[in-house]
Amino acid sequence: MNTDFLKYQAQTSPYPLGMEVSHAVGSYIYDTNNTKYLDFVAGVSACALGHQHPRVNQAIKDQLDKYSHVMVYGEYSQSPAVEYCKLMASLLPAPLDKTYLVNSGTEAIEGALKLARRTTGRSQLISCHNAYHGNTMGSMSVMGFEERKQVFRPLIPDVDFITFNNEADLQKITTKTAGIILETIQGGAGFIQPENDFLKKVRQRCTEVGAIMILDEIQPGFGRTGKLFGFQNYDVVPDIVVMGKGMGGGMPVGAFTASSAMMDLLSNNPKLGHITTFGGHPVIASACLATLQEITETNLMSEALDKEKLFRSLLVHPLIEEIRGKGLMLAAMTKSADITNEVILKCQDRGLILFWLLFEGCAIRITPPLTISDEEIREGCAIILEVMDEIQLKVNTSN
Repeated sequence: MNTDFLKYQAQTSPYPLGMEVSHAVGSYIYDTNNTKYLDFVAGVSACALGHQHPRVNQAIKDQLDKYSHVMVYGEYSQSPAVEYCKLMASLLPAPLDKTYLVNSGTEAIEGALKLARRTTGRSQLISCHNAYHGNTMGSMSVMGFEERKQVFRPLIPDVDFITFNNEADLQKITTKTAGIILETIQGGAGFIQPENDFLKKVRQRCTEVGAIMILDEIQPGFGRTGKLFGFQNYDVVPDIVVMGKGMGGGMPVGAFTASSAMMDLLSNNPKLGHITTFGGHPVIASACLATLQEITETNLMSEALDKEKLFRSLLVHPLIEEIRGKGLMLAAMTKSADITNEVILKCQDRGLILFWLLFEGCAIRITPPLTISDEEIREGCAIILEVMDEIQLKVNTSN
């Protein structure tokens, strides 16, 4: 591992994986020894089209030759951002027709929470236990995992929590509630899908009491679940949809979309209700536009469901308890966190990149690029099964 990486660059944990990256193309990342690694993680769901996708790369290069940053967000009309927001409006159900472009998913969450309070004039926010929506102060306040946020308290007040898929808890949404925020599919908790029309029942309760329904699509969004956004699988339309990760083809970006009537409230009384210097950056917006066009003009979304079936057919092993998730947002659940750790680390040694989920220690993250081929899926799954066979043999021998 490069010692300068540890010495000069701030770390997020004591034990980073530490690969020294040389380059990345398609579904593979290459280290400085030119060893190639098949990428089953896609930068944690961010590289929806893999690495160096030609359409995205070309869009970035073309825009760089025109102009880069020229003014803070919202003052000048810049065609990449305008065209992106226009295309997004055409692809989303009414009344979701106006998009605010920011720099990351967590910033988009911050904007969405502010918009819920601004729209309703109320203060209470509701989230879910084991939810993850980002790590800035507002988004951390709606994180449902006390261990990770206790040392940063006090956070934003008037935040309450319910249990995902628990219908009885919906009575906690009242006329005092500004908004409820949910991941369409809970990510850090273990890729847990909504059941028994849970999201529709949340929508109904919000409508009854005048609360705002915010859906966090940062992980499921952009084709990963077989639809452009995960909520489109569950016959529900939120008041605000939040996006990030796969949106930019690997570039840093986030956004939140709502109705014009709601979004316009951020521009008046007070004006500048939400501002950003680099939001809507023309180079980033060009990458976003190319990514959105590629996902919606090809068969990548429907193919994600076919690839899910292939993963499920291949990943059958005594150490795998179940495969959770939908499309190419999958988690292989093992019997213990120790097994999961060993599988992830040994697979990297053999040229396959896997990763963890935030709060569920038994989960092996499988979120490859949408562009991954069936052959590459077979190649990676063979490595997983080979490693699991060795772990199983070791367990059997020790017993």
